[in-house]
Amino acid sequence: MTLSRRDLEQGRMRALYVAAVPAHNALSDEELAASLAATLKRRPPHARWWVFAYGSLLWNPLFPFTESRPATLHGVHRRFCLWSKASRGTCDQPGLVLGLEPGGSCRGVVYRLPEAEVHAELTLLWRREMVTGAYHPRWMRVRSGTRTLTALAFVVDRTHPQYAGELSVAQQAKVLSCAAGALGSSADYLEHTRVSLITHGIIDPYLESLASTVAKHR
Repeated sequence: MTLSRRDLEQGRMRALYVAAVPAHNALSDEELAASLAATLKRRPPHARWWVFAYGSLLWNPLFPFTESRPATLHGVHRRFCLWSKASRGTCDQPGLVLGLEPGGSCRGVVYRLPEAEVHAELTLLWRREMVTGAYHPRWMRVRSGTRTLTALAFVVDRTHPQYAGELSVAQQAKVLSCAAGALGSSADYLEHTRVSLITHGIIDPYLESLASTVAKHR
């Protein structure tokens, strides 16, 4: 199964998690709306509607955008640090998905949402990224070429039950090589992210090392 807009529009993403984990672990529509409203209140004045993509949003954004460009976010780095018990794993064999951890920098892509559709598109984005509340949505400064932009980024919540902690690369690779869930395998998630970055001219040594180790496991 590949995640689609209709899955988000019809609430199937949340249903997927409710079926796999206790219902209270998935945020209600009211909780998602409150989280989005709080994030919009923190939006810096004059900031445009950029979203920073570093994982699955790279290769399956599911929202329209008027512009995209490679960008670097300083102060955080990409890491497989969140357990996935529904989309890329199961409760019996959890998979891993990416989050932004403190420290270093992360190269990704920023997408600019069309202003006329911002609220509707962010509502769907919240149903996807914030389904279990495992991220802190933050407005952060990113560098794209000679420009500095403000973009919305999803930073991991280290207090969340899904947070996997600081697993070694070997431990991550072992999980990624065998876990799979309703949206496919953790290994495919890694490969899609790695290849998508390459198409944007970005080679991430961390992902390249993981992919090599996962291939040996498989």
